[in-house]
Amino acid sequence: MYSCNEPGFFRYDDEAIEYLMSKDKKLARAIKAVGSIRRPMDGDVFTSVVKSIVGQQISTSALKTVLGRLTEKTGDPITPEAVSSLSIDDLQGCGMTFRKAGYIKSVADAVLSGEFDIGALEGMDDEAAIKTLTSLKGVGRWTAEMILIFSMNRMNVFAFDDVGIHRGIRMVYHHRVVSRELFEKYRQRFTPYCTVASLYFWQISHMDVPGYNHDYPQKH
Repeated sequence: MYSCNEPGFFRYDDEAIEYLMSKDKKLARAIKAVGSIRRPMDGDVFTSVVKSIVGQQISTSALKTVLGRLTEKTGDPITPEAVSSLSIDDLQGCGMTFRKAGYIKSVADAVLSGEFDIGALEGMDDEAAIKTLTSLKGVGRWTAEMILIFSMNRMNVFAFDDVGIHRGIRMVYHHRVVSRELFEKYRQRFTPYCTVASLYFWQISHMDVPGYNHDYPQKH
């Protein structure tokens, strides 16, 4: 149907699509309008943490530039050993702030010392993994949720703090605002495939899908 099982992209199957379409007619319409989604993954968890920290509050093009400079110094993939061997000045020289450089270096050191066990995340449920990730400096809940999606391919993540998801929901359902209570109703409806629903809300939010634009009716 509209599934994506290609290596290197977020993978979801027809069962997820069929479930979401059966649960919600408006989302089903959006899925048909968008089609299959190929959303690139970040790679391993450490690389995803680095990308997520570096990418906070900067454009996609700026992130690409910084990561390009960083991988020139560390190699690809970016490893804790390579990051730990660099100084804060070296990291800042890639185009990131002093604070972000410190966060990334502290994560690398925590992994190498055993203080942070990346391998243990795989066996944790979503909330436990989020709690563990947010114990790292520079990693908030939204960042942790993106790591679960784009590194661990978790199927049921629904990030309340994501602006794109809110915009997509408003465009699909014609809400003026999406309250926490309303957001949780949608979470219950889309579980256990909230991540797949999120992919479609993100795509709709780009405002380039026929039949969907930012001039949606302003009503509750």
